[in-house]
Amino acid sequence: MQPARGGPLSARSASLSAKAVRPVGAGAVTAVITLSCVVISLMQTLIVPIIPQLPRLLHAGPSSASWAVTATLLAAAVVTPIAGRLGDMFGKRRVIIASLALVVVGSVLCAVSDSLVPVITGRALQGLATGVIPVGLSFLRDVLPAARVGGAIALVSAALGVGGAVGLPASAALVQYADWHVLFWFAAALGVICLALVTALLRESPNQSPGRFDALGAVGLSAGLVCLLLPATKGGSWGWASGSTLGLFAGGVVILLAWSWYELRVAQPLVDLRVTARRPVLFTNLASLLVGFAMYATSLVLPQLLQSPSATGYGLGQSTLAAGLALAPSGLIMMAFAPLSARLTARYGARVTLLTGLCVIGFGYGVGLLLMAEVWQIVVMSLIVSAGVGIAYAASPALIMGAVPGNETASANGVNSLMRSVGTSSSSAVMAAILAGMSTQLGSVSVPTEQGFRTTYVVAMVAALLGIAVTLLIPRPHRPAAGRQTAAAPAVGAAR
Repeated sequence: MQPARGGPLSARSASLSAKAVRPVGAGAVTAVITLSCVVISLMQTLIVPIIPQLPRLLHAGPSSASWAVTATLLAAAVVTPIAGRLGDMFGKRRVIIASLALVVVGSVLCAVSDSLVPVITGRALQGLATGVIPVGLSFLRDVLPAARVGGAIALVSAALGVGGAVGLPASAALVQYADWHVLFWFAAALGVICLALVTALLRESPNQSPGRFDALGAVGLSAGLVCLLLPATKGGSWGWASGSTLGLFAGGVVILLAWSWYELRVAQPLVDLRVTARRPVLFTNLASLLVGFAMYATSLVLPQLLQSPSATGYGLGQSTLAAGLALAPSGLIMMAFAPLSARLTARYGARVTLLTGLCVIGFGYGVGLLLMAEVWQIVVMSLIVSAGVGIAYAASPALIMGAVPGNETASANGVNSLMRSVGTSSSSAVMAAILAGMSTQLGSVSVPTEQGFRTTYVVAMVAALLGIAVTLLIPRPHRPAAGRQTAAAPAVGAAR
């Protein structure tokens, strides 16, 4: 029998879950999923150190070479809801294995290539592997004992930041001391390790929802997202008022409206919009978008501030490797705050945890406005913001999984991950436009002004404040009576 919407799984499912995890233990399952998600998040920052050299390395113009970055972002955004639905239908372990195989294939393709098209193709395959993240979170909910779910979700959510933050200095070091192809051989090796661990140690989740895959819905959603996100990432080079940018934005809106109309009428939709429109799910997704927006400012803005020439009077003149090392602790702090996030969720509910994280993020950017003069000050600011992100990131999946049926958690988490991607893509476009519009000429180089950096901080702080307002609209959870909490309700309550 299908579990009630927003309620715990049935006793039978809980029993199956306990049996599913017993052969290797909850700790091993969590470790494998965590490592896999870290490797996937690493794909986003893998080539950041070589972005300036991409036109020379790939024998292409700067605009064409930038597709090596754009392809990964677009593929990641498109795949998350699709992978989630496939996981619910055919088994989450199978989707995780297929996604990790894409990492290996894409990485090897990039590692053996020196031209543009194969590298773009390989980078797109790496982006398609992002489906591991929402599916992996749902897999944990399905197979772990109830007492371990909250902590495991917090750990995996925080680990996403570790992959991005630690990946930047690691990639910079590899590029500095070895050929750039080594980056992709390294990624392929990590993918093989994760693939072997998942295949050997994990059993399939007991929660599935067999049915017909909504292929037309997948095509429509993909087309709409590409039309929206492509101009968001390319608008700076195309021109925000250009026909291509405005035309794609308009086309994306029209396609997604038509897609929504279709999804509401098909018997087995790719995304159940009626569930997505429920108040707990809707406002959690909006809050996740704003968390992603606020978080990405540190990834984009702080490296530029650290590497700006000291001749400007405010730049800190650091190398790419030094800047990466300065920001690496921010990923580790996310991991360190994962247990705190789990404890907050267990005691007060995921809604309070999300509010706490957003407050810390906003406070971090406020501190950043006062601390910009030294490298250690940038490190302190990034640690505060990252602590808030680590707390907030763990809350969103818990809220989502407490508000949807157990056999729809992967697809629902896929939509939530998509909203984070939309947030980061929007942040990238907005922050890049601010820094480009508020720049000064230093010799032959254009560098952002100090006021430009401060403006990005203010915009990110406003995003955090809007996130707080949206989170307050999420209904308070109905907490079960003492002693009556059942399995697989990861101490988050069922928001209704």
